[in-house]
Amino acid sequence: MQTASLKIGTRGSKLALAQAYETRRRLQEAHGLPEEAIEIVPMSTAGDRIQDRPLAEIGGKGLFTEEIEQALHAGEIDVAVHSTKDIPTVLPDGLHLSVYLEREDPRDAFIGRNVKKFTDLPQGAVVGSSSLRRQALIRRLRPDLKIVMYRGNVQTRLRKLEEGEVDGTFLAAAGLRRLGLQDVITDLMEPEHFLPAPGQGAIAIESRIGDARIDALLAPLAHRETQIALACERAFLGHLDGSCRTPIAGLAIIDQGQLRFNGMILTPDGTQAHHVSGEGSIADAAAIGEDAAKRVRAMAGSDFFKDW
Repeated sequence: MQTASLKIGTRGSKLALAQAYETRRRLQEAHGLPEEAIEIVPMSTAGDRIQDRPLAEIGGKGLFTEEIEQALHAGEIDVAVHSTKDIPTVLPDGLHLSVYLEREDPRDAFIGRNVKKFTDLPQGAVVGSSSLRRQALIRRLRPDLKIVMYRGNVQTRLRKLEEGEVDGTFLAAAGLRRLGLQDVITDLMEPEHFLPAPGQGAIAIESRIGDARIDALLAPLAHRETQIALACERAFLGHLDGSCRTPIAGLAIIDQGQLRFNGMILTPDGTQAHHVSGEGSIADAAAIGEDAAKRVRAMAGSDFFKDW
């Protein structure tokens, strides 16, 4: 397939660029395109520029996508490459998540400065995290630890750890692997104890609805099982109105045509948590996620959500 120059919009961090390069490489391989046929367009987002406050205080997930989506809508770029967990469940009119690349490891990684395992942190140790979900899970498992707000890209967070600002931190294992930094991981958190964010580990490609040329280019990159799992996880998140203000976790696993989902909602202080599970045919992925969300809402009661 021959095509004119294709523009890929992305955040400018090293991780975001690595994900855009991965997308470009796959497009080249799928269509025999030279590298110069696909331009990477790094863009600054509000989420990258504002580093002194938690995301929950300044608008949530859309801060990492809004400017890129505006450029996509205006035709200044042809596709946008995102970390799925950064994308709000409601997209701007005219745009859709057309393709998911094959998901990487969805687990959270603990990186300790003087200890390897999260459970080995001494009483009162300082852990850095800006994720409300991770903060709530940390508080639930280890209420003795001190948690500090910890914004910045992967390299900034690792530098702060090395300099002794914190005793440990959590990052997505997938991001560290994509950056070739998997060796810094000291402990991988198993989902049964530390459930990841919905969409964690998956790269999503956003495009304009009805753009046949782009749809044809992207089609070979689509990973069916990832798309099915994410349909479930994002339905769960969407029905709970999930944002960076809400500690929500969820993971769908596909095995022999069946889907198993585990979800969780927590209060920010970690003192209350409700688990939910569901399973069924992959054809019902979104319905399984939505049903799980309805059941966990009923389980938690209306007061649980009053401050969300």
